[in-house]
Amino acid sequence: MSHQQLEAFIQQAESQLDSVVDTGTDDELFIAGYLHGHFSLVVSQALSSEQASIETLDKLLCANLDSAFAQKELEPEDQQKVLLLWQSLVNNPSS
Repeated sequence: MSHQQLEAFIQQAESQLDSVVDTGTDDELFIAGYLHGHFSLVVSQALSSEQASIETLDKLLCANLDSAFAQKELEPEDQQKVLLLWQSLVNNPSS
């Protein structure tokens, strides 16, 4: 995967997360906002990695979320919703 493909994925994911503001419920907005915050933190790490790819971004984000969840930042149900949203972005980047 090229650096440009990763950047295109990042833009698409940000667009999908931002669209929740217009169409989502309060719960969806909370989940998307929480994920977006963590996503923004790891994007620069992924882009500067020698292995710049969606897989690298996925690993970095999952590790970041695991750390946050270990500190009990969210209830288990909300943790699951965040992970499901992330997996939907990774597995269906153009939806």
